[in-house]
Amino acid sequence: MRIKCIYYTVWHICIHKLSELMRASWLPLTAVLALSAAVARAEMIDDVLSSLARGADFLEGQHEHINLDGVVGYLMLQAEGRGADLASLGPVSWAQRSSVVGLVRRLDQSLERAVSALRQSEPNYYREFEPLLTWRFWSVPGSWVTTDSSLVYSSTLSAECYDEQLSDKCLTLLLGTWKQNGTPCIVTKPCRDMMTRFGCPFYSLSHQLLYFMIGAMKGCSNLLKGDTRASRVNMTEDGLSALNADIFMENILVCGLAGFSDFYKVDWLQHIFRLQDVEVGCFGRDSTRIGEELLEQLQPHHRVKRREKVLHDGCSSHMTGVAVGALGGFLNYYLQEQDITKRPLS
Repeated sequence: MRIKCIYYTVWHICIHKLSELMRASWLPLTAVLALSAAVARAEMIDDVLSSLARGADFLEGQHEHINLDGVVGYLMLQAEGRGADLASLGPVSWAQRSSVVGLVRRLDQSLERAVSALRQSEPNYYREFEPLLTWRFWSVPGSWVTTDSSLVYSSTLSAECYDEQLSDKCLTLLLGTWKQNGTPCIVTKPCRDMMTRFGCPFYSLSHQLLYFMIGAMKGCSNLLKGDTRASRVNMTEDGLSALNADIFMENILVCGLAGFSDFYKVDWLQHIFRLQDVEVGCFGRDSTRIGEELLEQLQPHHRVKRREKVLHDGCSSHMTGVAVGALGGFLNYYLQEQDITKRPLS
């Protein structure tokens, strides 16, 4: 409590100084704008940290039940938290630095339990995707690029061109987990065709990008060279259904992790905040989903679909993992980016 009080005392002093400086006619306008932007940036980081703290609370209580995709999202957050450039924070932000370190420590403990639970509950999936189940696998961008609007599809297919079972198989061929001591970085024609097909919508597009990102992180870049085809989807925050909200955040997570800074828009961040359940800390909570779907999952020997799992409180395991991973990307970006003029417009 004392630390928090000191932090806010310093904060109010800064606000007071800002007001004084703005009244001083001799101060250059650029300096006033820079200081104002720094205050806004610090507030944004506080909001992200607050949201992630609630997400960490949820993980601590549900670590035994979150499925593989949800755990991977939290592991991406862990990598982003560890990769944050804390040394770049100014002296006023020492409390934020402490919050980031504390968040990472909490994730270390909870994710160790969550991965152990996956090893017991989903041994086959655990074996196939074990390389992904550590924060060390996930590379965090250290520099940023922007997307090329000329590459936006003029039209997309009406249905997914993504098959979950084939995608899983393609990933195991990259990872070398398709058999014990299997050779990694294998790219078959069916995998290449699916992962490079133009016009794919929804989850297909983000999973195409994720496939090449995982290949690069595994060290398969030479084999995959020439197969990548840059693309981008337009996203909007208005009127999102639960499915579209999940895709919306998945695109931010994957494209942000690939180093595209223009996915870190302020209004998109605000929309993610609104999707979080304040009481529980998860995302995609819907109490009406606690019914037949959940009961089916709880049946002995029932094979839970990897992408989604409805938890006991109606939360979406997949959406929660995607959301915290996306928020971790915002955190890493705002901590890294020093030049406020490079921030994407809302």
